Amino acid sequence: MEVFSPDGQIRCEVTVKKGELYYAVNNGGKTLVDFSKLGFEVFGVKNYTKKICINNIQIKSHTETIEMPWGEDKFIDNNYNELIVYTNKMNVYFRVFNDAVAFRYEILKLDITNISIADELTEFNISGAASTWSIPAYQKDRYEYNYEKSTISELDHPIHTPLTIKVDNTYLSIHEAALYNYGAMNIIKTPNGILKSDITPLSDTSKAHLTLPFKTPWRLIMIADSAINLTKNRTMYALNDPPSQDFSWVKTLKFLGIWWAMYVGEWTWAPGDRHGATTAHAKEYIDAAVRLGIRGLLVEGWNDGWEGNWLENGDQTNFINSEPDFNLKEVVNYAIFHDVEFVVHNETVGFINNYESQIEKAYRYYNRLGIHYIKTGYAGSKMMINGREEYHHSQLGVNHYQKTVELAAKYHIALDIHEPIKSTGIERTFPNLLTREGARGQEYENGSLKPSHACILPFTRLLAGGMDYTPGILDLDNPIKHPITTISRQLAYFVTIYSGMVMVSDRPTVYQRRFPEFNEFLKSVPTNFEKTVPLMGEIGEYYIVARKDRESNDWYIGGVTNEKSRNIKITCDFLEDGLYSAEIYCDSHDAHYEHNPFAHEIKKIHLKNTDPLELYLAPGGGFAIKVTKISKN
Repeated sequence: MEVFSPDGQIRCEVTVKKGELYYAVNNGGKTLVDFSKLGFEVFGVKNYTKKICINNIQIKSHTETIEMPWGEDKFIDNNYNELIVYTNKMNVYFRVFNDAVAFRYEILKLDITNISIADELTEFNISGAASTWSIPAYQKDRYEYNYEKSTISELDHPIHTPLTIKVDNTYLSIHEAALYNYGAMNIIKTPNGILKSDITPLSDTSKAHLTLPFKTPWRLIMIADSAINLTKNRTMYALNDPPSQDFSWVKTLKFLGIWWAMYVGEWTWAPGDRHGATTAHAKEYIDAAVRLGIRGLLVEGWNDGWEGNWLENGDQTNFINSEPDFNLKEVVNYAIFHDVEFVVHNETVGFINNYESQIEKAYRYYNRLGIHYIKTGYAGSKMMINGREEYHHSQLGVNHYQKTVELAAKYHIALDIHEPIKSTGIERTFPNLLTREGARGQEYENGSLKPSHACILPFTRLLAGGMDYTPGILDLDNPIKHPITTISRQLAYFVTIYSGMVMVSDRPTVYQRRFPEFNEFLKSVPTNFEKTVPLMGEIGEYYIVARKDRESNDWYIGGVTNEKSRNIKITCDFLEDGLYSAEIYCDSHDAHYEHNPFAHEIKKIHLKNTDPLELYLAPGGGFAIKVTKISKN
């Protein structure tokens, strides 16, 4: 049995060998995934998916254009051919796109209503010589690790998805889509060298407790002929359902934060003489947001629970009661009067019982006050529930995060989730989930991140959707903590790292007094795009992308490089005919991320879509460009 992509280049073959189901993926006559096992092991049921008999097959085609309410692209193609394999134990759905293969299981009820998954047997049989870029799974800091490059044969520990792989001259990324009521998929290498799914377990060692029939998340293999083309893949969203309710109220947001002042030691999260979350400080930041043209403000440390060792005392945190020096209602009313959205912070530390006992009351209260955005956090190494420790990415964690998303939707609240479950495209179904963290961001700067990190993310973590990277930190000589980048690179992040909620992360005084020349760009750079055009890049080396604003005809181009300087030439044929003005923020030729981070240039030029755009990127540097059409000729 086989099914081809609409353009005929990708072939997925399915067969039964010795009573077990296998699949293989071929691209242009070349094997990418050799025959790989499918199926499950179930507690208390021997050989659950062995002795497979195929009862029937069905092949059908689907052609559709999806309109996304916000994001990197307004329109996404959802064109595929589908093979449905009906067996005596389960049905398996294979969808083959022009740039991906996806499959999911439907576990049939038969004579059993409830099962516990002991193991998922899904394999990805890819050459051991293939290169990979990955972060480890099951670690204390969840996804927050540096990416490592290795070969498949060298992998010796479980790793997170998306797992990006280079097989000869073809790029793959293994991930999943539509993750609900199931443990997140990690990848391990079996003793015989084959990559295999490794579902995050519950504390009782089961992968998931299911009521049948049940459809699993999609297993997704993204495919591209180059690293830069891999970043165009939007299949994850196509594999999710459209929203079942009205989300027209959801708006992307750019916001300031009483956050970085705490990281550099000016203020504290905990109450005291240097408490950051005071009514007076919040009003000062709201006034600054108005002056800077920023629509929102995040306040952390406002609520009761930050005293002492908050990481251990998360079961005592209250999400309604404010500290004595912070009046939530007064601050929110002040923000509303000045047309600024207030982003309330809920740090749970992973104490799920405590949070879920308050969550509906808190969300209802926020809605009544006029709060439409929440940043949640789960900073503990595990989730704590009913006296048990559970992985964030387990079935329990997946279900908890989903509960917050659905309850937030009920009260017209959008979410920015830190220490999250990875994105699997459910933002299509629940557009109020505007962004997540889920990788090392700028809080790890000051030496923990190499410049190559931001050149790896677009080809790995960002394949799973937007990330709250906290860009725009310009105080690069702060002795307590500062990013080790050039200053132009901080502007580039607003373009290269997409997020539906973006924090302009430094203190307002830095923007207003030290670097007012960047304020116009910080104000104008969008959080919602019509179209994204990845231009050039290699994993860990550099990344250049262009994005068209959804609310205007303006384009924004951003680029970052690793520790090496480079000269690039951009072809602007993505622009329509006409004359454009380009406002360029870039590194000076003497800039360097370690030795001279502030060296930059701001220049304006005119260009047409036939003109090459030549730029210099300093070591650890980057650039950002705003392109505005000024005439049709």
